[in-house]
Amino acid sequence: MFDITKVQAAPSKDLLTPDNSVMLFVDHQPQMFFGTGSGDRAAIINSTVGLAKAAQAFDVPAVLTTVAAESFSGPLLPQLAEVFPKNEIIDRTTMNAWEDEALVAAVKATGRKKIILSGLWTEVCLVLPALSALEQGYEVYVVTDASGGVSPAAHEHALQRMIAAGAVPVTWVQVLLELQRDWARQETYGDVMEIVKAHAGAYGLGVVYAQTVIGAHAAG
Repeated sequence: MFDITKVQAAPSKDLLTPDNSVMLFVDHQPQMFFGTGSGDRAAIINSTVGLAKAAQAFDVPAVLTTVAAESFSGPLLPQLAEVFPKNEIIDRTTMNAWEDEALVAAVKATGRKKIILSGLWTEVCLVLPALSALEQGYEVYVVTDASGGVSPAAHEHALQRMIAAGAVPVTWVQVLLELQRDWARQETYGDVMEIVKAHAGAYGLGVVYAQTVIGAHAAG
């Protein structure tokens, strides 16, 4: 029941924060990109790297996984691996990442309940672990533009299935700005602006313009 006396200037507990979330990157590999047809593959790569840099800037734990890297799908996207040079890459045989004990152990070890999920393909490598994690009590946020399916329909139908099960669709810039949440948070402001300029397209160009014309501390 709504009680106006309890209204205060405070964030929702549903918001993503650097302390309550973990990022799970699933199968961003060459063979998987070859089959991706739901959107521009260069744009998906750009969004994935922007998302990874967001994790790095806010010290959000990141779990990296591949499937059949040596026998079929190839190595993890080099641009993604470069952001996390010290992270172990968990290679699997299972299409459902949540059936791999090492991966589940890595997620559990973070102690975080909110999983920020991205990967290829949406209709297999995302929907299977998303449904599995949701069933076990996790909250799943699917980064739609850092993911892709074999066709627009496959991507969209998989998203609909995950949403129906309780997953929340987000975009990588949305995640970045939700983690920042306050332009007065100076310890991450500079990193956020650099990520935006490098990966956020027209928004990034707008920041370049604002910082050049208005000043170095012009907000995004």
